[in-house]
Amino acid sequence: MKRKRIPTHMRSRSADHPSNTFVRVVRKVLPSVVSIVTHSRPSTHATLDKQWLRLFFPDVHVEDDAPKRHYGSGFFIHPAGYVLTNEHVVGQTDLIQVQTYRQKNTTAARIAWRDPKRDLAVLKLPVKGPVPVCKLGSSASLEVGEWVLALGNPLGLNQTATVGLVSGLDRRLHTTERDYGEVIQTDAAINPGNSGGPLVNVLGEVIGINAAIVYPSQSIGFAIPIDRVKTYIAPFLP
Repeated sequence: MKRKRIPTHMRSRSADHPSNTFVRVVRKVLPSVVSIVTHSRPSTHATLDKQWLRLFFPDVHVEDDAPKRHYGSGFFIHPAGYVLTNEHVVGQTDLIQVQTYRQKNTTAARIAWRDPKRDLAVLKLPVKGPVPVCKLGSSASLEVGEWVLALGNPLGLNQTATVGLVSGLDRRLHTTERDYGEVIQTDAAINPGNSGGPLVNVLGEVIGINAAIVYPSQSIGFAIPIDRVKTYIAPFLP
């Protein structure tokens, strides 16, 4: 449902306590974070194969051909409506829908740029006016032990924030299809749907893009350092 701004006089007194650093960070960053839902249909060949199975082997259970829904996250990097996310969130899909912080309904988005090898993509949303953007920090001087927060849309639970530490730096992450280079390791809970969302420091600055987890662990996650990303997304920054 639509997120309403809480008037200052109605905010929790404990939330405004000086020790609740994370509340202030979430208030600052969350309006710039978006939830992404993608829909994809099976290929024509796969559909025909399933129809053939149903015809000749009616006792065999065959999964429905309904569009598959997948969740992801992203964040605004330009007030004109450009969103940074992971390429694997939006790369293989028929429809991309995005829900912003204070938006009840989703909006169709298009891919403005993508780099499958580095797992990066930029989406363009039609916006009526300037949108709040995340402030990009620097990952160059990160230290193990720093507090960080992961914000996004895990398992479709939008506007979720989790907290943890920088658990490790310069972890090499490489798959058959993607080369992430050296990434940030964190124990902030990252689940399916968090991909593409921001990893931020206690100043509310984005220092990484949440990209992967070690299954089935929920305490070993990886984020792409933001300094490595800035060169590629420069055309979409203010």
